[in-house]
Amino acid sequence: MEFNEILAIAIPAFVTLFVIIDPIGIAPIFASLTTGTPKAHKFRMAWRGPLIGVIILLFFAFVGEPFMAALGISMDAFRTAGGVLLMLIAIEMVFEKRTAKREARAEDILEDTDEGEHEDIAVFPIGVPMIAGPGSIATVMLLMNNHNGDQVAQGIVVLSLLVVILSSFIIFWLASDLMAKLGGSVTTVLTRVLGIVLAALAVQYIFDGLYYGLLS
Repeated sequence: MEFNEILAIAIPAFVTLFVIIDPIGIAPIFASLTTGTPKAHKFRMAWRGPLIGVIILLFFAFVGEPFMAALGISMDAFRTAGGVLLMLIAIEMVFEKRTAKREARAEDILEDTDEGEHEDIAVFPIGVPMIAGPGSIATVMLLMNNHNGDQVAQGIVVLSLLVVILSSFIIFWLASDLMAKLGGSVTTVLTRVLGIVLAALAVQYIFDGLYYGLLS
């Protein structure tokens, strides 16, 4: 496989996964949930959360299609449903509803945490559902299915996912300082731009699902 062919697979996969996982959007939530905790705790949450998320995503990447087949759901139907789901997420991102939901979830966790106790947020909400949520699960399954039978291309998709997860860890670890420098307005703009990109990708998924579903 030539380098241009590798880029043609890796770049769309990375962009799609980065947009749907949205570590930049999760970073302010991570920073708020770890405010006042030691650096060791922040570091532990920063790597454990993405690790748990990627384990779940890799499970669905390799086992998701047989699981769907056992339920009698075609990949064309799943692609269309996934596109609709991604569109709903994109709308929430553009209109800042997704961030509001995350902040509300973060406030609930902080209220349930005893003063002086450091909450383990790696599994919930960072690992699930912020990283490995319905949208990211659907996306990784669709990306793997787009290269069904091509192990090299699927390996590139998996590598792209790992790069996104590594980027998430770095962003989370630097979240407190990063959010202070960027400010709320910059984060809002980035979230909305990513939402527009995700909306376009969602429309493409819906078109592909309907087109190939009608042909089959």
